[in-house]
Amino acid sequence: MKQKKYFLFAALLAIVMGAAVMTCCSNDDQPAVSTTDDSSLFVNLTDVVPDAILEIRYYGTYNFVGARIDGYEQPTALLTSKAALALKAVSDDVRSQGYRLKIYDAYRPQKAVDHFVRWAADLSDVAMKPYFYPDLDKSVLFAQDYIMEKSGHTRGSTLDLTLFDMATEKELDMGGTFDWFGPESHPDFCGNPETGEYNGDNSKSPQGRSITEQQFRNRMILRKAMLAHGFKPLDSEWWHFTLKDEPFPDTYFTFPVRELNR
Repeated sequence: MKQKKYFLFAALLAIVMGAAVMTCCSNDDQPAVSTTDDSSLFVNLTDVVPDAILEIRYYGTYNFVGARIDGYEQPTALLTSKAALALKAVSDDVRSQGYRLKIYDAYRPQKAVDHFVRWAADLSDVAMKPYFYPDLDKSVLFAQDYIMEKSGHTRGSTLDLTLFDMATEKELDMGGTFDWFGPESHPDFCGNPETGEYNGDNSKSPQGRSITEQQFRNRMILRKAMLAHGFKPLDSEWWHFTLKDEPFPDTYFTFPVRELNR
């Protein structure tokens, strides 16, 4: 009898798992995904935008993992040629306003994303929690989509960046750090990014954190310039943008981050 129940349970489990696989992988709206290590249509970002400042966080240890991330062999930034040319237009735009672009991350190899996934699964490693996710239990990072098995960065036309104020010689104050896991990083935190209006509404913040009107407007300077030159934003990160017409929407790249020799 117990054996019969076991096989019945196994059969039901197989049906459920099969349905889950179909839900995740058989959606006709989702394109087929391919992987490749071909970097021939990528460029060194600073070859196209020579005045960009690089602070590649995943090459160092000041990031939410607290270690250099797999696949980052040099502290450089790579993008598809198309995305880099669009970013050059952004750079020219913000320079006329007294700013330079500061890049935290651009192309990210799949190996790095896999590193993030392994780290998130290790619930005992919370060394960087006070700096990047103090309000969250690490166990929710997958469920709340802070960590995922695929990243737009791996397609080569997404980047994370901020603005550097040439007058003060400091980063423009955005009211929050890059890679902060929380609603305070959302572009609509304390304001409406579509209209650029500040409202001071911090009700989404679990600790009642807020940003000032000037900090919100600083975020909008970056957002406006990126959107004006062909990039689209992410609704959970003020620093994250993807080229709308990205050349490889279905391809995830595997080559490491290091200077390209052309």
